[in-house]
Amino acid sequence: MSRTGVNHRARAGTARPRHLIAGLLALVTAVTAGACTTGDDRPSIVVTTNILGDVTREIVGDEADVTVLMKPNADPHSFGLSAVQAAELEQADLVVYNGLGLEENVLRHVDAARESGVATFAAGEAADPLTFHTADDGGPEGEEGQPDPHFWTDPERMHKVTDRIADQVVEHVTGVDPRTIQNNADRYAKQLAALTAWMEESLGRVPADRRALVTNHHVFGYLADRFGFEVIGAVIPSGTTLASPSSADLRSLTEAMDGAGVRTVFADSSQPKRLAEVLRAEMGGEVRVVELHSESLTARGAGADTYLRMMRANTTAMVTSLTRD
Repeated sequence: MSRTGVNHRARAGTARPRHLIAGLLALVTAVTAGACTTGDDRPSIVVTTNILGDVTREIVGDEADVTVLMKPNADPHSFGLSAVQAAELEQADLVVYNGLGLEENVLRHVDAARESGVATFAAGEAADPLTFHTADDGGPEGEEGQPDPHFWTDPERMHKVTDRIADQVVEHVTGVDPRTIQNNADRYAKQLAALTAWMEESLGRVPADRRALVTNHHVFGYLADRFGFEVIGAVIPSGTTLASPSSADLRSLTEAMDGAGVRTVFADSSQPKRLAEVLRAEMGGEVRVVELHSESLTARGAGADTYLRMMRANTTAMVTSLTRD
C-alpha cells in the first residue's frame, strides 16, 4: 500500500473524532442554553397605569416580573402603546388594568390579550365604583351616571383593590409563593390604613366653609366622598382630559365658584394648565392654580414617585391651599 493511501486513511480517521467532538460540544451548548432560558423564564405581569403598577410591585415583590406600560407624568386617558408593548400584553401571565374607560387608547389591546387567553383584571370594577355627578346634573351627554375610574383618590378603595390583585396573582400566575404574596399584601394594607388615618387628620383641618373643590377635570369624586368634600365643578366638565369645555361650561363654572366663594383650582400636573389659566382670566385673575399629581406618578425622586408619596403630596398641597388666608 502506498504511503499516500496510509496518510489519507490516517487523516480521515483523525477527522471523524474531531467532527464527533464538535457535534457533542454543540449539543451540550444547546442543552445548556436551553436550561438557562428555562431558568430565566420568570412569571410576567403587565400593568397599564403607573399608579396600579406601583401597588402591584409592592404586592408581587420578587415573585414575578412586573412591567408597567405608562411612563411617569403621562396622562392615562391619552397614552398609547408601541408594537412591542402590545406584544408584551399578549405574552403576560396576568394583565392588571384600571378599566371603567380610563385607558382609552389601550383598552383594545387589553381586549386582544384577553381574547388570546391571557388572564386580565379590571381593578376599577373591584373598587365599588361611584358615578359621575356634576353640580348642575348637566354633564356631557351620555356621561352622567357613568362609572368614575379615579378610585385611587380614596385609599380605602385602593386597599380593596390591592387585596383583589393579590388574589389574582395567586390564582393566575404560576410559580409565585402564595404565602409571600399574602404577606406583602398584608404589609401594604397596614401602610394604606396609616395613609387613610393621616389624610383624615390632615383634611379635617380644612374649615367647613372651604371644603369645596374645583379641578381640571372630574378626578376627585372618591376623595370627596371619603373625606367630606364637595366637588362643585371642573374646568373640563368630564371624567376624561380628552374632552373640551365650551364657553357655556366655563360660564357655569365661574358662577358656581362665585356662589361658593371658591378661588382655588386644582390642576393635574400631567396636563397643561392652559384651561385653568383661561378660568383665571375669566374671573379677573383672582384664582389660584395648584398643581397636583392626581393621575400619574412622577419620575423617581420627583416627589410623587409612589402611590403613598403621591397621596401625601396631594393632601399636603390641598390642605395648604384650602386653609390659606
